[in-house]
Amino acid sequence: MKFCSVCAHAVVQKIPPGDNRLRFCCEACGTVHYENPKMVLGTVTTFGGKILLCKRAIEPRYGFWTLPAGFMENGETTAQGAARETLEEAGVEAAIEKLYAVIDVPHVHQTHLFYLASASSDALDPGEESLDAIWVSPEEVPWEQLAFPTVAKTLRWFIEDLPAGMMPLHTDAIRYTPKK
Repeated sequence: MKFCSVCAHAVVQKIPPGDNRLRFCCEACGTVHYENPKMVLGTVTTFGGKILLCKRAIEPRYGFWTLPAGFMENGETTAQGAARETLEEAGVEAAIEKLYAVIDVPHVHQTHLFYLASASSDALDPGEESLDAIWVSPEEVPWEQLAFPTVAKTLRWFIEDLPAGMMPLHTDAIRYTPKK
């Protein structure tokens, strides 16, 4: 950030009074600009024992498979955002059932939330952010072609939970370790 969104003056990084972190601050109008993690919302949508996957038509990870997911928009709940992303990316109206996975990804300032959802039909109509959408059985998941670690982790939990029929809330964090 270079300029204040309130008054357009240049901002500086400093620790504001009463705070403990560097923030972008405008010394002209006094506004403190907080930067917070982004929420990525998605679904593990099923129909007839199969799982919905979308092939990405955008970077990052163009051409790789993912669960339908994307960034939360202002004015929506997390469940609404997850359902919206599923409709936008696969053309599937997802009936949201419950929150299933919360995975923090601190190195990219994100938290990923995946909801369990069901579809009332197997009809697919991929949107412009998807090259394709498919239904796969647990045995058909293309593990080596998955776009993101959060997607792989969520799918592993889901497939492990299937035999017991219990779908508890899972939480974890994916931490980046630079290569030496």
